[in-house]
Amino acid sequence: MKKKEKESVAIIGAGPGGLSAGMILTNKGYDVSIYEKAPFVGGRTSAVKMGPYTFDLGPTFFHMIDVLEEIFESTGRNLNDYIKLMKLDPLYDLVFEKDKVLPVTMDREQMKRNIEAIFPGDGEGYARFLEEEEKKFSKVKPALQSSFTKLSDFFKPELIKALPYLDFPKSVHEQMGKYFSSDLLKIAFTFQTKYLGMSPWEAPALFSILSFLEHDGGIYHVEGGLNQITKAMGKAIEEDGGQIHLETPVKKVIIDNKKIKGLELENGTTTTADYYIINADFAHAMKNLIPEADRKKYTDKKLDKMGYSCSTLIMYLGLSKKYDLSHHTIYISRDYKSNVKEITENTKISDDPSFYLHNPSVTDPTLAPEGHSCLYVLVPLPNNDLAFDWKNDQEKFRNEILDLIIERTGFHDLRENIKAEKIISPIEWEKDYSINKGAVFNLKHNLGQMLYFRPRNKFEEYENCYLVGGGTHPGSGLPTIFESGRITGQLIQEAGQRL
Repeated sequence: MKKKEKESVAIIGAGPGGLSAGMILTNKGYDVSIYEKAPFVGGRTSAVKMGPYTFDLGPTFFHMIDVLEEIFESTGRNLNDYIKLMKLDPLYDLVFEKDKVLPVTMDREQMKRNIEAIFPGDGEGYARFLEEEEKKFSKVKPALQSSFTKLSDFFKPELIKALPYLDFPKSVHEQMGKYFSSDLLKIAFTFQTKYLGMSPWEAPALFSILSFLEHDGGIYHVEGGLNQITKAMGKAIEEDGGQIHLETPVKKVIIDNKKIKGLELENGTTTTADYYIINADFAHAMKNLIPEADRKKYTDKKLDKMGYSCSTLIMYLGLSKKYDLSHHTIYISRDYKSNVKEITENTKISDDPSFYLHNPSVTDPTLAPEGHSCLYVLVPLPNNDLAFDWKNDQEKFRNEILDLIIERTGFHDLRENIKAEKIISPIEWEKDYSINKGAVFNLKHNLGQMLYFRPRNKFEEYENCYLVGGGTHPGSGLPTIFESGRITGQLIQEAGQRL
């Protein structure tokens, strides 16, 4: 039921979190205005276009589609009317060595056979993994969908019910020891923690659900790229009367007496609203949009001491050839534990990094001309706490990565087929995309930065301020960011009902 009187909401940033909150609130009758500095919606869930080639800028894995389906349903829409979903199987290939390639499939019997073929004796553990992690997720999901705005929220029934299933104080790697004996196979079910900014040897066992969610619900591609998701969300907002102001960066958040009084825009104008949602990178927004004198808890010193995720270097290669390569392929470093430690502790650029290849043209012919393809290369790296001279050394690193790809794939003619190329390094993520330290997966998800201890959806410093995105609860990752928008949308509706 829509509200009788219109309250207004101003959202800084048209990323997936801001868009999900904007969709919900616009549909519920709020006067929503989104201020986005780029000439397009989506933030990092947008597109890179180079001539006839189209790439996703950031996220390429799309799972837990039920979160987005429910957001569309809550506004009276069907997600499938807005985007074309393409389910992938195999989900991805994991390459340890040329003779050790594990195709990860949703076919559970086939997956068991795939495991047995490379890791004899470990196939039986797969069924136990699915059974036990499904129980865990069923208990944890309500807690992740709940807001944690006050300390007493730790006593919510949904969290109390989940506690016995969180496997504290184990790590994700230890948790996988319950199911598998092979260290390499444990990596196959724990590599996702790297994108939480943590190694599987330190990440809380709670996050064993990450690999379960892939195996249980599958991974999807969207025709045209995942950037089509945020375009669809922007369209839905405008259909319900919301306004998205592109190329309209916010210069400053105006604070008075612990309340936001307005937003000063770069064009010199000021806009006001009843509620404000910050969808920009959390630490960058605090440091650059809010004067430090107005921040009591999140001072610059406090922000600098918080734990941040790794960064990445991404190469976008438009190729005049199609290669025999799965849609998603992950190449594991020969010394994975050292590689992860170098990344998460910001100690050095690895001599033998893991890397990920996204080859969507094998699934989606709309992204490149006939006979051509798009290859997205992602190398996880330390964030900018590690001083590295990307300006002078990027070309050398680029060539080393191409050499590594050629060595491990056997694509010896790769260089000669590159017809378009773009690279985004950690320093560019920070300077050009406004990401603190270039930490593309935002704050780490250690115990001191989870639930109530993570920046909260209802931001406690200002009475009418809310947060969405990877830096707030429930955390990073595309479906989790959508969930942050849904939680924030609900909190604003509840605040309005109390007026």
